[in-house]
Amino acid sequence: MYNKKRTLEISVSAYIMNSERLGQKFGSDSEEREVKLSGTTKSKRSANGAGNIRKRSNGSWEARYTVGIDNKTGKQIQKSVYGKTQKEVRQKLSRIIAELDEGTYIEPSKMKLSDWLDIWLSDYIGNVKPSTVKSYTDHVKLNINPYIGGVPLAKLSAPMIQSTYNELLRNKGLSAKTVKNVHGVLHRALDQAQKLGYLRTNPSCAVILPRIQTPPINVLDDSDLSRFLQEIKGNPYERIFFVTVFTGLRQGEIMGLTWDCVNFDNNTLFINKQHGKVKGGKEYVFSSLKNDKPRLVEVASEVMDVLKKQKEWQEHWKAKIGSAWDNADNLVFTTETGRYLSNQTVYLAFKKVVKKIGLDNVRFHDLRHTFAVNSLKAGDDIKTVQENLGHHTAAFTLSTYAHATSSMKHASANRMDQFIKSVSS
Repeated sequence: MYNKKRTLEISVSAYIMNSERLGQKFGSDSEEREVKLSGTTKSKRSANGAGNIRKRSNGSWEARYTVGIDNKTGKQIQKSVYGKTQKEVRQKLSRIIAELDEGTYIEPSKMKLSDWLDIWLSDYIGNVKPSTVKSYTDHVKLNINPYIGGVPLAKLSAPMIQSTYNELLRNKGLSAKTVKNVHGVLHRALDQAQKLGYLRTNPSCAVILPRIQTPPINVLDDSDLSRFLQEIKGNPYERIFFVTVFTGLRQGEIMGLTWDCVNFDNNTLFINKQHGKVKGGKEYVFSSLKNDKPRLVEVASEVMDVLKKQKEWQEHWKAKIGSAWDNADNLVFTTETGRYLSNQTVYLAFKKVVKKIGLDNVRFHDLRHTFAVNSLKAGDDIKTVQENLGHHTAAFTLSTYAHATSSMKHASANRMDQFIKSVSS
């Protein structure tokens, strides 16, 4: 950003007034004519520091201006703006002069958007999860650069970005949620570019994002839950399903639960990590939680009893196979040899169970929703449910399970009605 005041000879406003008074018509005599801001004409280039507008040989217009002095050479630093008409470049020059006077002028960057995104991914995304790095990189490579990566950063506009999002949504077939994720990456990158002075404003702020259609939440009612619990008896993954539906843990959290995070004395689970594949990767790894906030969850005694049985089951297999036992990660749920379980294997086993009892549309994640709704119906306050689930805010929990709280309000009104009748009779 330049702090030096402009060295232009006269303001654009004076130039406009003078040109209107003289009735000048630019470009009519010669395509190479230059017009100083004072309104006089010159056949040769104006002196350094003088703002001028000229019609170029190709029919377009150019306005030159001085932004400061080169400290090494002592010469004036001159820049140009271009346009199809005299009016267009005059307006551009007027804005630049105002920015120079106010000390807010930023020299347009010649860097392409793709170049900046490479820098941003390398130096500015911070300490995020490997899965997040891959997600950012994939969006840049697949959904941003092919469309607007070649645009100079300084010339990137909201309409260009909007057109890209529309293309991704309508022609490439991405979901509204994915387009929103693409926007999140681009917005963060451009926001950093603005902070560094490469951009005056962030053009992504002006786009309109598609509306996300939230998928319906499938909650097991009491009858469905009873049938589910009956069906999983004897299933190799019975204890995983049981603990999940009565704690509300995410699949990655239940698969990443380790024995050092289970406190049998206090009936608590410390949820501080998850286990699974990095998106697009092949290796199973531990990673931080979705919101990076570990939480302590107090659970029902029945849940702890099931975990005790799981520990006994592991001890049995450890004694049976001896040195072949390998649970170096101290996982709660493992194979008979102590190795980690594949999330996909557990999920497919779950889908077989729900399909057998006629609940084909129920997902593993719906066990978490079932826990949340049952907690609310049991009388837990929204803050407690939020903390148990690990949501960012109670407002999010409330909006997610609004249907459950509505039924609770109805039940509350009925109880109040019964109370009124009892005290009025």
